[in-house]
Amino acid sequence: MRELVVDGRVITRDGPAYVIAEIGHNHQGELEKAKALVRAARECGADAVKLQKRDNGSLYTRALYDAPYDNEHSFGATYGEHREALELSPSDWLELREFSREEGVTLFGTVFDEASADFLAELGMPAFKIASGDLANTPLLRHVAAFGRPMFVSTGGGALEDVERAVDAVLPLNEQLCVMQCTASYPCEVEELNLGVIETYRERFPDLVVGLSDHQSGIAMSLVGYMLGARVIEKHFTLNHAWKGSDHAFSLMPEGMRRLVRDLHRIPDALGDGVKRPLASEERPLEKMGKKLVAARDLPVGHVLAPGDLVAKSPADGGLPPYELESLVGRALVRALAFEQAVVADDIERAGQPVAAREA
Repeated sequence: MRELVVDGRVITRDGPAYVIAEIGHNHQGELEKAKALVRAARECGADAVKLQKRDNGSLYTRALYDAPYDNEHSFGATYGEHREALELSPSDWLELREFSREEGVTLFGTVFDEASADFLAELGMPAFKIASGDLANTPLLRHVAAFGRPMFVSTGGGALEDVERAVDAVLPLNEQLCVMQCTASYPCEVEELNLGVIETYRERFPDLVVGLSDHQSGIAMSLVGYMLGARVIEKHFTLNHAWKGSDHAFSLMPEGMRRLVRDLHRIPDALGDGVKRPLASEERPLEKMGKKLVAARDLPVGHVLAPGDLVAKSPADGGLPPYELESLVGRALVRALAFEQAVVADDIERAGQPVAAREA
């Protein structure tokens, strides 16, 4: 079975969750904001932080690059100016790489073109992300796969045959592949998450790690994704929902990311081993809430127990359990019982099958 090894961290199909804080361009093109986001993500317990890298001049048609871009989220008069304003410089990337290493959190990026992939490869990025928009871009998939480093491929907007085509493009060159269920809407409505695809991927690709790129605003659906088999969880991350930019509104703030990481790490312990058994922590509550059989009134020696002679009352601090009631009717008392006195096995005549005393 294949596994991914990112910066020394082993990711498997059935191991602990690997959490990626997707910064994207939430740094707004500012190195210091990028550093603050990296540090905050590390403090929240995220395993990795991920940015985006584009070579805008070669990526977009001239018509789109020069198109007017006038809206509340714009960082430039044209779409090209907007995208350039959000890019970190090569020196920024280098400094952020060193900063991330000092912080002890993995840094890598989504690449949208071959030039960006080559740049991050030269920087020694330990992994690469392919966005949903490039699911059908087999030339880029093969180009990145040739680096031999772990790849996380989002599959938003694709049908299963598109995902299979992408997998077939990557695996001959690179077996370190994670296929990530994703709905490419920002934010994603709960009704469109289609988390059941995680199980479909695990069945269709039994040797691959499966993940979830979750664009929904909360954390609960990522936990469901883990339960369905996703072992890589990616969530957008910001420090301020009010910052300029379209991704901030649905990104997790530090408190949300902290709770997500905490809860993902708790799940294996919470699942336990599947063996139903009484636990020591349950004894005191169940003694108080549980019940034992007691005399409903004073009952003399030799009395043949009839319906209504015994009743179930709390606490369960000794005596016979209520499930023994039917087996006691019609049997005689060998000792008198006072009102509300607990009934024990030695109080009943030993005729037929013996009544087992309740264990303390």
